[in-house]
Amino acid sequence: MTVLSVLMGQAVALLPKHVTRIASIVLFLGFGLKLLYDAKQMRPQGVACDAEQEAFEDVENAAAGLGRRPGRIVLKTFVMTFLGEWGDRTQFATITLAAAQDPWGVTAGAIVGHGVCAAIAVYCGKLVAGRLSERLVTACGGLLFLVFAGVTALGH
Repeated sequence: MTVLSVLMGQAVALLPKHVTRIASIVLFLGFGLKLLYDAKQMRPQGVACDAEQEAFEDVENAAAGLGRRPGRIVLKTFVMTFLGEWGDRTQFATITLAAAQDPWGVTAGAIVGHGVCAAIAVYCGKLVAGRLSERLVTACGGLLFLVFAGVTALGH
């Protein structure tokens, strides 16, 4: 997914620089404002919605039946992650960065970033889920995208 995003970003880089810069700023601002809006609409910490509860139950049920078929869960996880990530904010951010920055650095940074996020989700998800609110994480993500927009606007 990361390599595809970087390749798409390189294709976008063929457009005039001012067009990609403006598009980057607009995308980052849009994502940041959307995340801040989403955070504002969320319920306060500690109130899990039905979808979250179902997801936790699905994960626990899947984990209980995995002992004999580890290859199957790897395939299922790959497909779910690939499809879930296709077209999300991180992919657009990677495309945007790859259009304006060194593709090798963007690829390495995105792979490490995804790896760290996945490790946190896998190893610390249950522990952190009870302590950090989704609302706070979403708001921090929104602020981070606004910072990206500011850095992009000031950096050129």
